[in-house]
Amino acid sequence: MKILVTGGAGFIGSHLIDRLTVLGHTVIIIDNLTTGKRENINPNSQFYEMDICDTKLAQIFKEHKPEYLFHLAAQIDVRKSVQDPLYDARSNIMGTINLLSLCRNFKVKKFIFSSSGGVIYGDTPQPATEDNPPKPISPYGVAKLAGEGYVKCFGDWEGLKYSILRYANVFGPRQDPKGEAGVVSIFIEQLLRGKKSYLYGDGKLERDYVFVDDVVQANITCLEKGKNSTYNIGTGISTSVNNLYSAIAQIIKKKNEIEFAPKRPGELERNVLNIEKSKKDLGWKPQVSLDEGLRRTYEWFISDEK
Repeated sequence: MKILVTGGAGFIGSHLIDRLTVLGHTVIIIDNLTTGKRENINPNSQFYEMDICDTKLAQIFKEHKPEYLFHLAAQIDVRKSVQDPLYDARSNIMGTINLLSLCRNFKVKKFIFSSSGGVIYGDTPQPATEDNPPKPISPYGVAKLAGEGYVKCFGDWEGLKYSILRYANVFGPRQDPKGEAGVVSIFIEQLLRGKKSYLYGDGKLERDYVFVDDVVQANITCLEKGKNSTYNIGTGISTSVNNLYSAIAQIIKKKNEIEFAPKRPGELERNVLNIEKSKKDLGWKPQVSLDEGLRRTYEWFISDEK
């Protein structure tokens, strides 16, 4: 298959491309390297440093004629979306529309869209199903929800096949501990370097942590099995910040100074995803436990520093 991946130099996208190339697919990457890293780019892929809003993208579609598109590129910084919602909308709404229009014009068979269960559902006292009413509380969340809406519109109007994947908190190797990054990579770096760790919400905030390899498998499964529908991709298991930090510290066998701090504005108390629909429709479920995923992430940090 000829597959185009946006955001292919990023954390999740680069892992997806590694798997796609092993499976023998021809892969084209679009990434503007705003947050993606050149060292993440698989040498067996064709890379274009380009923004997803660029009108020259049509030339890439014309030359390569991709059959499938995985859309992972996004402006992911929630704080930046609050400070500059127009910038956020340009990437996460207008960029998505540009890609959908090109998929229509060049007869792409399927559009697989990476979304976020955290920013779509908001707080979830019970694990959220795909039918939970959306409650985005940031411009980033609003833009992701709008992107989902446009994907569905193109599916209805143009017959474009699609699957929408709402991720839980994804973690694993290559996740950058700087900037808008996952707490797993942040804690690992702080422990390795002896820096103070801040546990917001007094360490009681709960999240659903899913390993990147399982997220990659969900994406690949959607090539064949994904319906025109939305799927939660998580574990259905809640883990507090306190328990997460303790698990990481136990693996690394290091301690550092910690400080408990109040929940930051806009931060969720609890976000966990119900994954029964993904199990039923896709035959997918996570294979990597939290402890195993944390160990593999730590081992990557150690090897990357050598």
